[in-house]
Amino acid sequence: MGRVRKSWIAGVLVVAVAGVGFGLYWFQPWKLWQDETVDETLPVAVGSAAPATGTPEAGAPTTATPGPRTLARGELISHEHDTTGSVRLVRLADGSHVVRLEDLDTSNGPDLRVLLTDAPVKEGTAGWRVFDDGRHVSLGKLKGNKGSQNYTVPADLDLTRYSSVSIWCDRFDVSFGAAELARA
Repeated sequence: MGRVRKSWIAGVLVVAVAGVGFGLYWFQPWKLWQDETVDETLPVAVGSAAPATGTPEAGAPTTATPGPRTLARGELISHEHDTTGSVRLVRLADGSHVVRLEDLDTSNGPDLRVLLTDAPVKEGTAGWRVFDDGRHVSLGKLKGNKGSQNYTVPADLDLTRYSSVSIWCDRFDVSFGAAELARA
């Protein structure tokens, strides 16, 4: 009887240790206390034909490259976690687009992504889980939970079909925060 009892206790301990290990992997609670700050500048055109200093030669054409242009913007609201900052959809001089998060401040978490979506931004718990229901595109993993950062938008995307950005936890299918994009 003692041998069966020891085997049963050993089995329970193995299952408990495996459960704790899986829970730590899945929830990654230490990330709640780890901040990653990323401060990127907005990309600008490289190799403008206009001279950097001085004046162009008489009659020489100058091709000053137009700077980045904000097409839409919005302010982040909190959902599952306190989230602040702003979002801009920017067309760069070369015609490409980026979603720019500025002064982002949110919690860190497992598998955070930046989603460009067609979902309306709703206050409170009503807005927590809507951003993967309709049309959405992942622009990549969140680079840092604090700071300013850029996310390249795929070139073939019809931007008129997207109206919001979410900081999305793919592991738990929940929005940490989101911004409605208002055309500039």
